[in-house]
Amino acid sequence: MIKKIVSKNFDIKDSHILKIAKENGRYSSLEKLFSLSPQEAVEIVDKSGLRGKGGGGAPTGAKWKLIPTNGDKPTYLIVNADESEPGTFKDRQILEFDPHLLIEGIICSSYAIKSNHAYIYIRGEYVFWAKRLQTAIDEAYEAGILGESVLGHDYKLDVTLHRGAGAYICGEKSALVESLEGKRGHPRLKPKQKEPEWFFDYPSVVNNVETISSVPYIIKEGFEAYRAFGTEKNPGTMLFGLSGHIQNPGVYELEFGTNMLEFINKIGGGVKDGKKLKALIPGGSSCHVLKADELEGITLDYESLRAHGSSLGTGGMIVMDETVSMPHVVKNLFEFYHHESCGQCTPCREGVSWSDKLMGKILDGQGTKKDLDTLLSLSFLLNGKTICVFAPSVAYIIDSYIGKFKDEFYSLVK
Repeated sequence: MIKKIVSKNFDIKDSHILKIAKENGRYSSLEKLFSLSPQEAVEIVDKSGLRGKGGGGAPTGAKWKLIPTNGDKPTYLIVNADESEPGTFKDRQILEFDPHLLIEGIICSSYAIKSNHAYIYIRGEYVFWAKRLQTAIDEAYEAGILGESVLGHDYKLDVTLHRGAGAYICGEKSALVESLEGKRGHPRLKPKQKEPEWFFDYPSVVNNVETISSVPYIIKEGFEAYRAFGTEKNPGTMLFGLSGHIQNPGVYELEFGTNMLEFINKIGGGVKDGKKLKALIPGGSSCHVLKADELEGITLDYESLRAHGSSLGTGGMIVMDETVSMPHVVKNLFEFYHHESCGQCTPCREGVSWSDKLMGKILDGQGTKKDLDTLLSLSFLLNGKTICVFAPSVAYIIDSYIGKFKDEFYSLVK
């Protein structure tokens, strides 16, 4: 169940320091990397079945193959460290305990897509983690691991750490690129066909921290070794965060396909203080909530969660016990999304604000059944009518919480 690939060095004292990191295997994949051509490196990652671990689960190799192989334009790797999904706190574990793993992954990934400059976009509030990561980058430059000649090879790579201003929307990859270009962090309209992201009109790849940190193992050990874990459609492992009313909160690396209830009850120690489980958010606040009686048979992989009406998301699991008021949970989430809407799309800007105000009115004892009906109708207006999936996430909250806990909401209105 537990397999440590990304988290292998987390428990080693001072594993963030280059000397200790190298003693424990960091940068050991680079010898094999430079024996491969960039195309061969891409093929290994593609055959591994590695999927993006930032929420969408898109095949990583397929994304890398969108980069032109014979173009004369420079290419860029952009690492999304703007972790800001409520309930998600896994990427910062890598930044804190093993930043050199991320740098190693950046080298492998950049070489594969023929990039000579990688950018890490980190959440502005991550002051401690930004400093730790920058220290690791500085160490790598001093040791000749980064710079004009990576470990003496005919390959140049620079890495730039860029701190954002703390906007949740910049976790969306196109808004992140817009922000990195110095513009407002507004999501871009999506193209009709599959294509790379464009950073100053240059082809680019955007992957999150954990995805890039998974690459060194795949390069060193081979795609078969990675596929030995997980499931056919979800190979390998993922970092899962447990928070809320759970006995043993934390971040755990598990194989895809692990039984959800076993994870909660055996590794997580079950619901805190012996109370009963009421509901679970499986992958961060933008996922459909699941009732306790819906969890039987669910495994931790994209297909299983989708089949059960939710999504794996970022793996941030929030456990709620029998004492939790679902209307108050919804109000808390609405306040967050109201504050974080970028305002670019009218349905989102107005609809999320309206949803928050209606929920406040209901909790203040001034709500009517008509207000709840209006709230439910807002779900239709929010879903599928905006540039990005921010507004649909709010629609999911409306539909799943009110749909599954209807009595709690209707008991509050006149």
